[in-house]
Amino acid sequence: MSGTLYGVGVGPGDPDLMTLKAHRLISNAQVVAYPAPDSGTSFARSIAADAIAPDAVEIPMIVPMRVERFPAQDVYATGAATIAEHLDAGRDVVVLCEGDPFFYGSFMYLFARLSERFATEIVPGVSSLAACSAALARPLTARNDVLTVLPGPLGDEAMRERIANAEAIAIMKVGRHLPRLRALLDDMGLTERAGYVERASLAAQVVLPLADAPEAAPYFSMILIYKGDDPWLNQ
Repeated sequence: MSGTLYGVGVGPGDPDLMTLKAHRLISNAQVVAYPAPDSGTSFARSIAADAIAPDAVEIPMIVPMRVERFPAQDVYATGAATIAEHLDAGRDVVVLCEGDPFFYGSFMYLFARLSERFATEIVPGVSSLAACSAALARPLTARNDVLTVLPGPLGDEAMRERIANAEAIAIMKVGRHLPRLRALLDDMGLTERAGYVERASLAAQVVLPLADAPEAAPYFSMILIYKGDDPWLNQ
């Protein structure tokens, strides 16, 4: 019989935020796959490192960390082919996913290639969205307010339109786009309502009002905005 493919969310960074199910599956895994940069260590693996068995087969899927485009589909096609060999041999494969597998997660590309051929299970994880909200000690949204999640690279015109039509906003993947986003939010009069978080849940976590955020931001950073009057304080 074929093995089972597991897409396992390992949370935003703090190993203590992995679910019990994630930890159990990783600890028992014969084969563990994960995205990795072409230089440096895999963030997903570093979160789960203490749970990975010493004799587990590891499949790093090298994803170049650079601004210019690269053949990403080739990376996932190659990774899927290697994973399929283990599944065909009857070995379960656990794929580590930063945050949650289906929330801006790269696991979806493996899922698209393998789920029709092999039994697949998705194990949700704590997302960076929840981690940043907790770090700022403010709810994401309330009552019937609309929460809009936006990627930082989105163009100014589209970003402005979507922000204008939402009561609560999360801007992810801020990174090098921080100066542009800060200027846009300032122009919209929303700077005072915006909080900034980088490296949520890690020892290097930074939590600040957007107005006090540094000039440069890492990829793992987020801006949270709420336009309302903190209705959760007046229930």
